[in-house]
Amino acid sequence: MKKISFPILLSILLSLATSCSKTELDLSPISSITDDNFWKSPEQWESFVIGIHSRLRIHTYNLFVLGGMRADEFGETSFGGESTNNRERLWLNTINISNPGVNEYGGFYSNINQINLLIEKTEQTTLLPEASKAYYLGQGYGMRAFYYFHLLRTWGDVIIHETATSTFDISTLAKAASPAADVMALIKSDLSKSEAAFGTNYTIKLNKAVWSKSATLMLKAETYLWSAKRLNGGAADAAIAKKALTDIQQNVPALGLLPNFRDIFGYANKGNKEIIFAVRNELNEYVFMGGEFAPFLPQINYIGNYYDSLSKAKIDVQKDLVGGTGGFQAPIKKSTYRSFSSEDSRKYASIQGAFSLVNGQYVLAGCYLAKYQGIINAGSRVMVDDYPIYRYADLLLMLAEAKTVLGEDPATEINLVRQRAYGNNYKPAVHGFPNQPGDKVLPEMILKERYFEFIGEGKRWYDLLRFGKEYVFKYTTVTEEYKLLWPVDLNTLTNNKALKQTPGYL
Repeated sequence: MKKISFPILLSILLSLATSCSKTELDLSPISSITDDNFWKSPEQWESFVIGIHSRLRIHTYNLFVLGGMRADEFGETSFGGESTNNRERLWLNTINISNPGVNEYGGFYSNINQINLLIEKTEQTTLLPEASKAYYLGQGYGMRAFYYFHLLRTWGDVIIHETATSTFDISTLAKAASPAADVMALIKSDLSKSEAAFGTNYTIKLNKAVWSKSATLMLKAETYLWSAKRLNGGAADAAIAKKALTDIQQNVPALGLLPNFRDIFGYANKGNKEIIFAVRNELNEYVFMGGEFAPFLPQINYIGNYYDSLSKAKIDVQKDLVGGTGGFQAPIKKSTYRSFSSEDSRKYASIQGAFSLVNGQYVLAGCYLAKYQGIINAGSRVMVDDYPIYRYADLLLMLAEAKTVLGEDPATEINLVRQRAYGNNYKPAVHGFPNQPGDKVLPEMILKERYFEFIGEGKRWYDLLRFGKEYVFKYTTVTEEYKLLWPVDLNTLTNNKALKQTPGYL
């Protein structure tokens, strides 16, 4: 990993303070910033916080890969015939030290280092009003816990780094990884500090594009559900998760489900009432996944030969296509598409099926992700969709999950999600809980509902891990326990001699 000088990183990272009044994250750079002329005004703090969020979205692709690509959503040869360019290693789970899927811990440590700086400067300052100081600390501790939770679930034992350094290079720290138990303790401690710092301030700023107390509470629920199931926390931890979720319900009444599932992801509907926290992308500012989304989209030079089975017409490359000229390397599995009921609106809002017309019959040739459609600008499609991290349906389904651990009835939350999904097709006796096939097996029921709800949102792999290794073995290509974690890449191991490879990987 390259060394990143703090003054240089600041000049890349920070936004103009004037952007803080906007609803988007303006990335106009400030030039020639050093520690000597920064941290001198409240506006500079606000700029730094915006910059931290801009760093998060630079790493959206890694969040997407770590949370979803090893599970069972993706994983077939492209129906256009393109090479997968080694991405098949993710869903085939043949990643190794030379092909680790994600390098250098996803780049998360450079962001953690900046968050450490924010925490240190905010705790030391006398320039900020107490309310602002508390809000920034709530954001800082919450976002640090967020990164460490990704690191924990991916690599298990990882380096704990809680101080800011002016020249930061994870590979030259010569520091060993801490046990996963210590990492979890840090996550829970940071969540407590974040929650306490926010206090009664439930404000969600910048149209849901920055961290808030609600984001901290969602992460707290997710963390404690993990420890309830993976770390034998049981009912006690599930109760903590439930309390965090009901806290949001009680104190942020403006949040709720949108009536139409497809509307959650619309470019003109950013920051809608279902969104709790999202990575913001914007026209002329930043494109979805930094332009790395192309492998998930079909090429325009062949997709127009296929049909949409609903409209009975060929796919309109100008109106319907989300693709471009790059290689289409990670299609949605046809079995994923077929697993949905045709009455479930999430099917067609999440996945686009491409059909061949054979002897008057529509035959499914392949599928691709349809949630992130982008917009047409100057005759070209631009991927500027937001990427949801937490939304209200996640709150409801985690609350249902906590209730199942506690022996309580999850019907209210499950049926709210299903009613929205089926719309006018919804029949309580058919679609409502506990009337669908499989509803009696509660873990399977929760996993299935989350599968349908969050296709392409980077949650499925983590969900399977949380429920237990038996679910990973059942639904993915993983057959060996050591592969529940990811390997550390060769470059990081070579440069940091104190690190050890994830057990099981050669």
